[in-house]
Order: sequence, then structure tokens, then C-alpha cells
Amino acid sequence: MRKKSKHIPVNTLPSGIREGIIIASTSFNGLPDAQEVARPHRDNGHIFILQEKGTTHIEIDFQTHRIEASSIIYIHPDQIHRVISFENAKFTSWIITSENLLPENLKLLAELTPVNALTLNTETLSILSETASLCIQFSERKQEKLFNSILKESCNTLITLVISQYLAQSKTTENPSRFETITKSFKSLLEHDFTTVKSPGEYANSLNISTPYLNECVKNTTGHPVSYHIQQRVVLEAKRLLCHSDKSIKEIAGQLGYDDYAYFTRLFVKVTRMTPLTFRTRNFG
Repeated sequence: MRKKSKHIPVNTLPSGIREGIIIASTSFNGLPDAQEVARPHRDNGHIFILQEKGTTHIEIDFQTHRIEASSIIYIHPDQIHRVISFENAKFTSWIITSENLLPENLKLLAELTPVNALTLNTETLSILSETASLCIQFSERKQEKLFNSILKESCNTLITLVISQYLAQSKTTENPSRFETITKSFKSLLEHDFTTVKSPGEYANSLNISTPYLNECVKNTTGHPVSYHIQQRVVLEAKRLLCHSDKSIKEIAGQLGYDDYAYFTRLFVKVTRMTPLTFRTRNFG
């Protein structure tokens, strides 16, 4: 049985990575060789995995992903993940801290999360691989006077290319509808305020629109009402804490903004069809 801590483990970049960016190409087969990546954890940066050959098996927020060549996947710092295994895998991966991302890239990545692995055609794989290779070469030229700037700008170019592929897949338009714009604003507020704001009306007030209109926008865009998204976001964080920390269920309820422990339990049962204790036991015990 793995040992849990009071808080969800967070892996940080190795000491000496002063620019907050690390990028490398790796080949691997079998189980991961580091406990830090095999255990469920968060990272203090944004992770990208460009799968060039073979397969990587990874779990992200309780879902197992089979990342096959040729594809790319992005993992947000909030997401809990662990590497399960590799099958003759060759991949390039990189981690970049938020302060090193261009503001527009940071904003777009927050709006994309969560994502699945994105299959790449031959031409796109080639462009991403070549750009990543250049970034790796830049990362080795530490003698350059403007080393940090060179690495930061080149990696942001690579990340912009990745974001572009995800946006193309999602068919996001340059001129989103009013419904899409409001839904995006709501989701941004939700990610920031879900532990303190539980009422659709409060989100509507923050956006200076009526609650029925916010519901109309969100349901038209996503297929689900505002309350559904609030509940799903709260329960996702509850699952993370139940599985990957040793906080009591009462402590978790309080951390997520519920003084009424019984109400929190009923909400969890409504969404998952099981109690928090049953979920913790099934996924840990």
C-alpha cells in the first residue's frame, strides 16, 4: 500500500534548473524507474509529452490514457497524474513553469484543460519534433549571454504550435458566439472560485447577467447547466484529496467550502453514486 501524506505530493523541477524549463528526448520500455513519477502527484509546471514511437500508459485524474505514436498530450499543474508503464516508447517531454509561459499561452492552456492525447499527422509530428529538437539544443547552450530568453521564447513557440493543434481539433473559431464567450468566462471564474462560490446566481452576478441567461449560455454550449459544472468541479477536487491525501472527509468538506459535512456527503453520492468513504476505500484501500 502506498503511503499518503497530508497534502497531495508536488514534484518540483530539479535544483539548478534556474530558468524553470526542462526539455529532453527519452526512450523507455517497461515500468518507470523513478518513484516520483510512478506515484500520483502534481508538478509545479505545465507538462507536454510528444509521443514519437511506441506507447506510454499514464493515469490523469482517475482516467487511464494510452498515448500512442504519433500524438501529443498536455497536463495542467492542477491535474494529478502518474506514469504506469512504457512500451518501446520514444518521446520528447518538457515542463515549463507558469511564470515562463507567455500570458496568452497561459490563458489558452487554462481554457483547454482537461484534454486527451491528440493524434498528429506526419507533417505536424515532423514540425513539432524538429522544433522540440531545436529547443533541446538551445537548452544545452548555457554559455549564451541570453540563454534564458532564448530557451523561454523557443519553448513558447513550441507550446503555441501545440495549442494551435488542440484549438484546430476543438473547432474553436476566431469569432466565438456570445454563448461561447460567456461560457468560457464562467468556466474561468469556476476554476478560481469553486471552493467558495457554489451558487449559479453568484456567478451570473459576477458576469453582470441574469441566472437564466447564464444557464442558457452554458447549457447551449456544453449540454449541461451551470449547477452540473459546479458540482463536477467540486467532486473532482474531492476525489483528488480522498485518494491522494490523508485528510479526513470532514477536513476535505471544509477545504471545499462545506461546513455541513452531511450536505457534502449527499452531493458526493449524487454525483458518484457512492459515499466519499467508499470511493476512498475502492481507490486506495
